[in-house]
Amino acid sequence: MKARTATAVLLPALLSAMVGCGSTNTPASAKDPDPKGSASAPGQPATAGSAGASGPAGSPGSAGTGGAGDTGGTTGPGRASSRLERSALQQGDLAGYQISANGKNPNAPDGQPQADRKACQPLADIMGDKPDPAARETVNRGIGSQKQLGLAVSASVSSYAESDAKTLIARLKDAVAACAGGFTATVEKQSGTYRDVKAADYRTGGDESVSWTTTAAAEGVTAQVHLIVVRQGDTVMRLMALNVTGGHQTPQVPHEVADKQLQKVRAAR
Repeated sequence: MKARTATAVLLPALLSAMVGCGSTNTPASAKDPDPKGSASAPGQPATAGSAGASGPAGSPGSAGTGGAGDTGGTTGPGRASSRLERSALQQGDLAGYQISANGKNPNAPDGQPQADRKACQPLADIMGDKPDPAARETVNRGIGSQKQLGLAVSASVSSYAESDAKTLIARLKDAVAACAGGFTATVEKQSGTYRDVKAADYRTGGDESVSWTTTAAAEGVTAQVHLIVVRQGDTVMRLMALNVTGGHQTPQVPHEVADKQLQKVRAAR
């Protein structure tokens, strides 16, 4: 639980519906009553994101039921466009994974984390409510693996002006190169440090992509994190993987998750 709480502080907004999703290796249920993905994983007492609900101010968790009329993990001026919603992963899209569309804990901080180094701000932004301030709208999902104990993946799709989407990828590549020594990010007085930022070799489709790993630390607890950001036209998909049970093994976004997310982005165009 300490590892989850510290991770919630480190990654306050993006993990809104995810912390707790990856805590079971029970096989996926053959039937899910909620196509939005709000049903609890087998053996879970509440919604998939409920584990973070009792954490500190920076702690994410589920605030809603994620039912058919719930905007869930959407950020922006209103409900995301139908294209963006069609692009987002839904429960049933991936066998062996529980997908949550729940909204974030009302106690979780809003906005984008602020880095202590300007060059690293793109990496801090990617941990926030949306990939960066230029995103028009964002739909977030929390994904818990029922195959690999503790593996959780946060997935989002965001709409952009295409020029802004291209700029984001370029800025992230520059930031990964400039911030190998690490940085600190703060959102609403909750701070975390990110060390050992390293470019990762991760092959995927899309028009262009960038991937890296980092070690996040807060409250004496560390978490290995893997991120992949892919641009497809004017849409950006962001995937982040970590082990919510702690441990020092570097997690990786499963290729089947990245491939399915890209497939849905392309199909929704």
